[in-house]
Amino acid sequence: MNFYATAVTSTAPSQADVLVVGSGIIGLAHAALAAEAGHRVILLERDHRPVGASVRNFGHACITAQHGEIYELAQASRRHWLHFSERAGFWASPTGSVVIARSEVEIQVLREFSASRPQGQVSLLNRSEVLEQLRLPAETPLIGGAFLCDDLRVDPRTAAGSLNLWLAEHPHVEVLNGTAATNFAPGTHRRHAVHTTRGTFEADQVFVCVGHDVDYLFPQIAKEHNLVRCALQMVAAKPTEQVDVTPAVLTGTSMLRYDAFSHMPSYPQLQREISANQPELMQIGANVMYTQRPDGTFLLGDSHSYASTQPPFLQEDISNVLLGELAKVLPATEAPSERWQGVYASSTRGPLLIRDLRDGLTIVSVTSGIGMTIGFGLAEANLKSRVFTPSRS
Repeated sequence: MNFYATAVTSTAPSQADVLVVGSGIIGLAHAALAAEAGHRVILLERDHRPVGASVRNFGHACITAQHGEIYELAQASRRHWLHFSERAGFWASPTGSVVIARSEVEIQVLREFSASRPQGQVSLLNRSEVLEQLRLPAETPLIGGAFLCDDLRVDPRTAAGSLNLWLAEHPHVEVLNGTAATNFAPGTHRRHAVHTTRGTFEADQVFVCVGHDVDYLFPQIAKEHNLVRCALQMVAAKPTEQVDVTPAVLTGTSMLRYDAFSHMPSYPQLQREISANQPELMQIGANVMYTQRPDGTFLLGDSHSYASTQPPFLQEDISNVLLGELAKVLPATEAPSERWQGVYASSTRGPLLIRDLRDGLTIVSVTSGIGMTIGFGLAEANLKSRVFTPSRS
């Protein structure tokens, strides 16, 4: 499929009800839901195709392990992912996730988590059930696990591109790739003007969805939110034999990173155990997990480091630590076929940066690694709270 084929033409409309800056999942979700509601939409993307955080991840929407308001956004997002996968023709599947437990403490956290949720949402698995679900050899070092039924997966290499292309063909949408926003000002006919490298566009509501690059446009707001860039190392590898691992696969380090687990009574004990037994994983902020793309490739990772500016260089020792740990719970794979750096926005102030600079001009950034998980739910909430009448002219 030829993604991102949209060309900018001289007849592109200069006005819209909604203008979205950024064609990652957050921006795409705002544009797609606005278009479905009948609003005229302009979507600006500075690159000629989305190449940021939305294509550099596992494609794992970890719905089940969210907590509080974020859990509600994740559940709403899940519904939209499945809807738009049919509308835009990309792969999405409610596969669930399996959390592998290799210690009694990990099993205890999973027991507590299962008991805290509605019956059937988190199902405990014995050793043989985990081995069977994940197609693992009998000698794999694990003692059990749990199945998280609400999680789903998309293919990160194709989902954003498919949505971009679908929006480009939508009658209410103009997609302008290769178009960078440079400034924001009061408009003449509409409330807000967005100055870009291809001219000025106006809209009643502007959503600025540029992820970790908020500081390029609004440095003071990024500073106030303590926004930094989280860089992670990931690897792709083919299995040595044809094998289908349907769910996403998480481990004990994953439980340290998803918020719902942190509310379990045994969570502090889990932290102490992994810190004592596997300090090398804690040092690189590891989330040892994997998913499988529809073409059979495993997406493996990942590590986490935090800084305002991230160097582009991958560290081979970090990849070796991750691959060594993954080899304990992964079907046999060939040598890595790809290595890459993912980058997303992060903040100690919380997982969301939503700021109305003035009525109708809104910054939206997910400042944690859950953009794929909550993007559509967040867009739904933002559109509902900033109500305006659709224009169908």
